[in-house]
Amino acid sequence: MTDLAVRGADSAGVWRERDAELISPAYSRYSDLVVDHALGAHLHTIDSRDVLDFGCGIGVTNLGHLHPAVVRAVHEQVDRLWHTSVTTLSPRMIDAAAALVSITPEGLDQVFLNNSGAEAVETSIKLARRATARTEIIAFTGAFHGRTYGAITLTASKAKYREGMGPFLPGVHHVRYPHCFRYCDHGPDAPCPIARGDEIEHLFKTTVAADSVAAIIVEPLQGEGGFVVPPKNFLPRLREICDEHGILLICDEVQSGFGRTGRFFCVEHTGVRPDIMCVAKAFGNGLPIAGVIATHRVMSAFHAGEHGTTFGGNAVACAAAVAVIETLRSEHLPERAAALGTRVIDRLNGWMNEFPVVGDVRGLGLMIGIEFMRGDKPDADIARRVQRRCLERDLLVLTCGIDDNVIRLLPPLTIGDDDLDAGLSILETAVREEVER
Repeated sequence: MTDLAVRGADSAGVWRERDAELISPAYSRYSDLVVDHALGAHLHTIDSRDVLDFGCGIGVTNLGHLHPAVVRAVHEQVDRLWHTSVTTLSPRMIDAAAALVSITPEGLDQVFLNNSGAEAVETSIKLARRATARTEIIAFTGAFHGRTYGAITLTASKAKYREGMGPFLPGVHHVRYPHCFRYCDHGPDAPCPIARGDEIEHLFKTTVAADSVAAIIVEPLQGEGGFVVPPKNFLPRLREICDEHGILLICDEVQSGFGRTGRFFCVEHTGVRPDIMCVAKAFGNGLPIAGVIATHRVMSAFHAGEHGTTFGGNAVACAAAVAVIETLRSEHLPERAAALGTRVIDRLNGWMNEFPVVGDVRGLGLMIGIEFMRGDKPDADIARRVQRRCLERDLLVLTCGIDDNVIRLLPPLTIGDDDLDAGLSILETAVREEVER
């Protein structure tokens, strides 16, 4: 059956039936929209709906759909060269690495290009173990680092991701991420013991010797775990712990990178320099490309042939990546994300006083979470109903959080003011209806 054969008023239902028949049930969809094409902040469905996209393909299309600079770069590259892998040198691969190094924290200056965030995380684990000659890795509860075997071992945001799939990678230990709204009872100006590193120090005393730890891997702003912004001293304290014990600090910027939080990378908000950084998602604005960036000292632990990838550094994806970075700079999109994010959070903060189900609002730039509570209990049903009402009014928002009770907002950094305000108004109506139901 061809695409054209199933267009028309009833075609969306036909596509849903074919999806159920042909596509693995492993995929969990946030909506049943059947999208035909997209532009900017808008998804256009096969049954003629125009839906505002506040999900960006899970934080991928930071420049919006079909940004002309990326489209132009891809078209030009498609007519020149697609793929040679490691059989040759590739100018586009070198260009993409140079562009990435130009915006990463100082000292991160060598790149290994992958296809996805999970693959980048897998690479970082291998690199950290090779560079330190140590075996143990520390990760955080609430973390999402991917679903391949090494990455899923680090992931601890939902037990269902791991159920029935073990055994997992040995040598991985989890401590709590400083999600103060959920875990802590200290005052707003009091120090957070989790951010202070107390649980890591306890781990060193009871479970794993510090001198056996290769790396601590952390999301500077935790994504799937609930869009959690940690206390400002958290990453600097991790840097201190790593420096004290010869441990490598890996920052997973897969969802928080490329301008999303108001800086090129979220870690820049703290001034901390990781030893290794993982990027993906918005790197290609929809084309599959990811990267691991490290210092020369760390990356030199790899020797020729010890790690590889067939499709990593694909010429077309690399051309898109260069265009993404050039556009982030030329259109000042990190700065725009910071300004719009302040405006959005100012508006949402008022909802905590008006709507008792809104327990917390948090975020940086245009990476913003709204946590829904019923009294002092997380309530996933509220988040699902709000999400459904938004979709009925042609706004796509996504959920996240350990308890699935957080609505996350990830609009394009290029979104127009009118579209942003329209989406927030739809969301506000959906929340108001929940309170009044």
